[in-house]
Amino acid sequence: MSEARQTADRAGPLLSVRDLTVRFPGPQGPLTVLDRVNLDIREGEFLLLAGSNGSGKTLLMRCMAGLLKAERGDVCFRGRPLSPSGRPPCRELGLVFQDAEAQILGETVAEDAAFGPENLGFPREETERRAAAALDAVGLGPKRDRPPRRLSGGEKRRLAVAGVLAMGCGTVILDEPFANLDWPGVIQVLEVLVSLKKTGKTLILLTHELEKVLALADRLVILHQGIIRDDGSPAEVLDRLDPRWGVRDPRRSYGGVRDCSWLPQAPE
Repeated sequence: MSEARQTADRAGPLLSVRDLTVRFPGPQGPLTVLDRVNLDIREGEFLLLAGSNGSGKTLLMRCMAGLLKAERGDVCFRGRPLSPSGRPPCRELGLVFQDAEAQILGETVAEDAAFGPENLGFPREETERRAAAALDAVGLGPKRDRPPRRLSGGEKRRLAVAGVLAMGCGTVILDEPFANLDWPGVIQVLEVLVSLKKTGKTLILLTHELEKVLALADRLVILHQGIIRDDGSPAEVLDRLDPRWGVRDPRRSYGGVRDCSWLPQAPE
């Protein structure tokens, strides 16, 4: 275990979910969509949250980001409770939604990357510096003057990530980042994830497409019908996988965990 990881462990979890319960009204009475969820995430960790459609992944993401108040339970970031408005820590935790295009607001790629830091009140020079650095980090620097509508699906996802990085977010939550992307688009997103992981970002990725990204993950959590069914190393969780959870073991087609990636060669 690295010295940085040991230090992070001693400091406690970066993001902590305790007894989180969410219910919605239903024709037969309240419908429980998240049921007493408990989850700790360490700083610098790459966590995959897997589950079939309707398992509650996106709802849990919104609660973890402070965008939705649960009926019961708490979500804390660095020991501080999150409010439904997303504060604190808006400068530390960023979201990339499944529909990344809905997050694109600028007339050019550079303007869009600058939108976040500009609205956080950074001076113009600092905003431009942050936007340029974020675009370089995701490989979009050469396209800074291009209209976002001319980007590919993978490039739009990368732009959404750049917007989060420009705000200074050290933790990034991505909801189904491979949805509706072709092979080149998936590769583009995976390359950004590899880069972010190397720089020590905390990554929380919600997906049911494990075969594309599992090799990058430190940990795998299975959510089914609003309940966390398993949590551990990817290989251990897959060894215990229950078919009723609606998650397919990608090793049946790809071999071991290290083979489960669409990158030409999974990183060491």
